[in-house]
Amino acid sequence: MGLATLQAEPREGGEDSTACRPLKPILPPPDPDLSTSTTLILGIESSCDETGVALYDATRGLLSHGLHSQVDLHAAYGGVVPELASRDHIRRLLPLIRQIANQADVTLDQLDAIAYTEGPGLAGALLVGTGFAHGLGLALDIPVIGVHHLEGHLLSPLLAQPAPAFPFVALLVSGGHTQLMRVGAVGDYELLGETVDDAAGEAFDKTASLLGLGYPGGPALARLAEAGKPGRFKLPRPMIASGDLDLSFAGLKTAVLTIVRKQSLSDADRADLAADFQAAVADVLVAKALAAIDRVGAERLVVAGGVGANRELRRRLLATAETRGVGVHFPDLQFCTDNGAMIAFAGAMRLHSRRAAGSFGVRPRWPLTDTAVTSS
Repeated sequence: MGLATLQAEPREGGEDSTACRPLKPILPPPDPDLSTSTTLILGIESSCDETGVALYDATRGLLSHGLHSQVDLHAAYGGVVPELASRDHIRRLLPLIRQIANQADVTLDQLDAIAYTEGPGLAGALLVGTGFAHGLGLALDIPVIGVHHLEGHLLSPLLAQPAPAFPFVALLVSGGHTQLMRVGAVGDYELLGETVDDAAGEAFDKTASLLGLGYPGGPALARLAEAGKPGRFKLPRPMIASGDLDLSFAGLKTAVLTIVRKQSLSDADRADLAADFQAAVADVLVAKALAAIDRVGAERLVVAGGVGANRELRRRLLATAETRGVGVHFPDLQFCTDNGAMIAFAGAMRLHSRRAAGSFGVRPRWPLTDTAVTSS
């Protein structure tokens, strides 16, 4: 089976990205207005340790996508090595694009535009996707659209059915980012709150390391938590009653470190501690997300990013939101972690909203709210 017919499971506090399974059926375009266009867009994601590509057609929806995860490459180092990540993107990108093109029965000269991740992310990894996109765009004489990585995640639930309608509150929760945003439309984003230290996915990975789990730690901790019983260890819920919408997870990680250092933990102890840690993270995320809903008066919550694959977080959000009459929308599990489909779709939405821009460059640091000024 070719790479383009495989996709990696979400990993950050959720499923294990090393396991691949066949793609799900083609997804239709979520916005009827997009169907008036004939745009075929190639999406390229290379911001960190996953090479993702996809073909999105405004009339037919998602035609094909492929994803290569570098988990095995970086496992020996316990984290992502930027230089190795960049080199692997170079090796994987063109073969993946050829395979998804063959799968969709299209040729590159049929492309109408190319969308790529311009930032934020690892500079070298971003340059691989950026250079390829601009080179191919120049050769084909078609537009090239730089997409914000977090905007891709934020819009990815719109690939699901039913798709959420604007406006909504978005909880972006991943290994590198934890933010709450008010989303009025494509490019209309207001930052409501964010982590003041560790991101939620980062806290998952660091806590997993403290418990002696392997890399990537998030899914390993989530699996261990399923065997434990929460309530045994008293862990803090940092900033849960701070009165604002900012978050913090460094103190929670430190609390786990203190427990690990003070006592010898059996396998059952470790499982219970993992369950309590996961519950504490979920409690904070749920409380802050619903507080954001109340503050802006929204009726819908969108959850995106790798930690959005976490089963316990999904369960708690759905159960709590139901009692409040709030709709909760998640991307399909295959689109929780980094992928080319979200970049292709975000590129299509940018073209449709006339907010596309395309100068060569990468932005390793790039606030999402800055994307509002890139209108044409």
